Amino acid sequence: MGFPLLALVSLLAGPTSTPKDVPTQRPDTQLSALAVGGEPGPVDAPLNLAAVKSRFALSTQLPTIPGLMMDTVGNGWGLAQQTARSRYLQARMIWIDCTANIDRYNTEEKIVELMKRIKISGFNTVVFDVKPISGQVVYNSKIAPRLREWRGKVLPVDFDPLAIFVRESKINGLNLNVSLNAFSEGHRDFKVGPGYDRQSWQTVLYEPRLLLTSAAGRSFPINPILNKPAPDETTLSGFTDRSKLPASTPGSYAVSLTKAGFVAEAVENSASILMPKDGSVLVGMGAGATFLRETCQPGARMTTETQAEFVPISARPEQQVPLMMNPSNLQVQNYALSIVQEIVKSYDIDGVIYDDRLRYAGLNADFSTTTQQAFESYVGRRLSWPDDVFRFTLTPALNKGIVVGQYYDAWMNWRAQVIRNFMATVRRNLKLIRPKVQLGLYAGSWYGEYQRFGNNWAAPESDAGFWFLTPEYQRTGMASLLDFFVAGCYYPQPSIAQAMANGTPIGLTIESSGQLANRLVRDQTWTYAGIMLSDYKGNPDGLKDALQAACGATQGVMVFDLSHDIEPMWEVFRQAFTDPRKAPHAEPGVLAEVRKKRTQVDKLGGKEPPTIISAGAIGTGF
Repeated sequence: MGFPLLALVSLLAGPTSTPKDVPTQRPDTQLSALAVGGEPGPVDAPLNLAAVKSRFALSTQLPTIPGLMMDTVGNGWGLAQQTARSRYLQARMIWIDCTANIDRYNTEEKIVELMKRIKISGFNTVVFDVKPISGQVVYNSKIAPRLREWRGKVLPVDFDPLAIFVRESKINGLNLNVSLNAFSEGHRDFKVGPGYDRQSWQTVLYEPRLLLTSAAGRSFPINPILNKPAPDETTLSGFTDRSKLPASTPGSYAVSLTKAGFVAEAVENSASILMPKDGSVLVGMGAGATFLRETCQPGARMTTETQAEFVPISARPEQQVPLMMNPSNLQVQNYALSIVQEIVKSYDIDGVIYDDRLRYAGLNADFSTTTQQAFESYVGRRLSWPDDVFRFTLTPALNKGIVVGQYYDAWMNWRAQVIRNFMATVRRNLKLIRPKVQLGLYAGSWYGEYQRFGNNWAAPESDAGFWFLTPEYQRTGMASLLDFFVAGCYYPQPSIAQAMANGTPIGLTIESSGQLANRLVRDQTWTYAGIMLSDYKGNPDGLKDALQAACGATQGVMVFDLSHDIEPMWEVFRQAFTDPRKAPHAEPGVLAEVRKKRTQVDKLGGKEPPTIISAGAIGTGF
C-alpha cells in the first residue's frame, strides 16, 4: 500500500511562499486529496454535509479577466501544475507561421513594431516558424533552400528576419523559439520544396489496390476515391452514398452488392439502381462495364479485396498537403539534424520547437525497402512484407480495414522508437552547441490517434487506458526529452462545464484536452494548451474563456496564429495578461526540481488517480 501522494508532495515540496504581488490562490489551484489519490474512508461512512462542495469552481488563473467555471479535480493534478502556480509561472506564447505572415515580418521595421506589440500585449514567448512544410527556410542557410515568395508576398533576398527577431526578443525581454517542420520537405499545392528532387527520401506509402473479383478469379480494379466517377475506364466507380450516383451514361453498367457480397441488381441505368443496406454500387464504363456484364449476374457472389502497392508520397498528392519524408532514412535524419544545428550555431535563440511533422505520414508509412530492411534487422528475421505487419481488407460496403500481422505491435513500437531516438540525438547535439537552449514539441492533443503516426509524446511512465499503451510502447515516450510540450487543443468550446451545459462531448474542449496532455506527460515536462485564434473570430468573450481554460488546465497557453485576424484581439490579450509572468520553461532549473520530486514520489509508492480519457476529435491540431 503506497502513501497518499498528497502527503508525499507536501513532504517533498517543502514550504512555499507567495510573492506579495500575487493574488491569493483560489481553491482551484490546490491539489486536493481526491485529485492526487487520498486513501478512501469506509464505504458506509456518513456524509459530511459541511464538507460537500462542487467539483466545479471559478478559475481565475488570469485574474484580470472574468473567471471561468472549471473542473478543480482534473486541473489540480501534478507537480508541474502545482509548481508553476506556486511560483507564479505561466507561458503566454504566440505562434508566427512562416508562410501566412510573410508580409508581417519582411522588413526590419515591421518586426520591430510587431515585437513591441507582442510585448505590450503581455506575451512572454514567441515562436517564429523558420522552416515550414515546404522545406524552405527564412534565415541565412547554407543547407536548405531559401523561401523568397509566398502567395505574392515577397521576402527580400538580402534580408534575414531571424537575426532581427533575435535582436528584438532581447530588447523586449521575450523568449524566442524557432519552429521547424522536421520531416516535411515540400508543399503539395505549390509543388515547391527540396523533397521533390529527392524521391529516395520521400516516404513510401503502402496503398491498397481495390479489386472486385469473381468466383472464377477474374478481377477488375475499383477507383480508391469513392462516391465520385472514376477518371477513366480502367477502374470501376464505387459508391456508398446513393445521392452521389451519376445520371445514366451511355455505355455504362451498374451493379449493387449486398453486405455479404452477392449481386443484388445489375442494370444499364445507374440512376435507377437501389443501394443495398450496408452495401455498395459499382459502375463501369468501357472495359469496366464489360467486366460487370460478364461476371455480375444477380445472385452471383463477388469478392472485394486488396492488393498491396508501394508508391512514393508525391504520387498520391490527394492524400495530404505536406510532402513527408521517411523518418527511418538516416539521410533524412542527418539532414534534419544539420538544419537545427546550423540554426543553434548561428543564432542566439532561446529554444527550438518541432512542429507536428515530427512523425510518420500515417499508418501506411513508411513501407520503403530501406525501412523494411531496418525493421527486419530490428526483429532479426525476414518478413512476409507487408502482411507480417498488416494487410488491408475491403468489405462489400467498400470499407477499408486491416488484419494485423504477427509483427504489428513490434512495428508500431519500433516506429515510435525511431522518432524518440531522433529526438534524443537532437537534444544531445543541441546541448553540446548551446547548453541553455530549450527543446520543445508541438503535437495534436488527441493522443489516441498518435500511435499511427509514430509520435509518442507521453512520458515513458505514463499509464492510461489506451489499448496500444503496452509496456513496450510506453518506453518510447519522449516527454522526458522535452523542456516543454504544446498540445493543440483546437476546440471552439473552452470548458467542460460549458460542454455539459450544451450537451456536447466534454472531450471536445480546451480544458479536457489540456488535462489529458498534462496527465500523459506526467511531470516530465511543462505542458501548454494551444488554442486556435480563428475559433474565436469576432468573439472576444469566447477568447477570454479560451485563455482561462488553457491556463487553468495546463501551465500556459499558445495562441495560433498571428495571421488569424489578430488585430481586434490585441486588447483582449493585454487585458488577460496584465500581470506579467515568466514562462516555466524560461526559469532555469525548475523543471529539474519537478522531475526530481516526481522520481522521489514514485520511489515512495505515491498513488495517482486514474487518467481520465475523454476522446478528442481526430485531426485536431494537425
